[in-house]
Amino acid sequence: MAQWIEGRVVERIDWTDRLHSLRVEAPIAPFRAGQFAKLGLPVGEEIVGRAYSLVNPPGDPLLEFYFSEVEEGPLSPRLAKLEAGAGVLVASQPNGFLVLDEVPPAIHLWLLSTGTGIGPFLSILRTEEAWRRFQRVVLVHAARAAAELTYRRLIAGVAEAQPKRFAYIPFLSREAADYALAGRIPAAIGDGRLEARAGLALDPAKSQIMICGNPAMVEDALAALAARGLRKHRRKEPGQITTESYW
Repeated sequence: MAQWIEGRVVERIDWTDRLHSLRVEAPIAPFRAGQFAKLGLPVGEEIVGRAYSLVNPPGDPLLEFYFSEVEEGPLSPRLAKLEAGAGVLVASQPNGFLVLDEVPPAIHLWLLSTGTGIGPFLSILRTEEAWRRFQRVVLVHAARAAAELTYRRLIAGVAEAQPKRFAYIPFLSREAADYALAGRIPAAIGDGRLEARAGLALDPAKSQIMICGNPAMVEDALAALAARGLRKHRRKEPGQITTESYW
């Protein structure tokens, strides 16, 4: 059972009609980049809560949550209507294992995401640990339409700070754009397009991969990576792939 504390919305960002970010002031416990926390609102006599990744890096004064509005959902449509100054409940204790502490040493770090699954990686990219531990970092973000490739200014700032060590590879599945690869991430792993675009090989001896997104992408990416000799990382059985399951 979540222990709720009162938070206050400082800003709502509407990326599209269904993609939103909330910046919230709330004194939650310290967290690690890549973790998530629950947001909640009273609905009738109950509190409805859902887990959302923290986009901001540890130490930022404001918490930031990126979420998709589910039309018939009990919580997200209500969150999408919150204005600055509104109250929102935040679970006091963050959770999750999609963190660099759980990732073995490697030369290259691949961050594969779809939709709002990019959130934890935006937190990780803004930590010193990511750049201290890995020589190259590749951020992959897949969306249906160009408008859904969000946080572009933030990503551009990372690229400017790490011009020789960072690569951003967008995917679009329902639109065409010369700057984005077409289709799905697992297919691009299988046919080599992802590696060609990154200029890096998915070498099991050099690579660690973190994956966050819709379950179908995660499952298919795991299969495509397994065909390349990469396997899921477990503490008792070290591997190259770390995933998060909270959908």
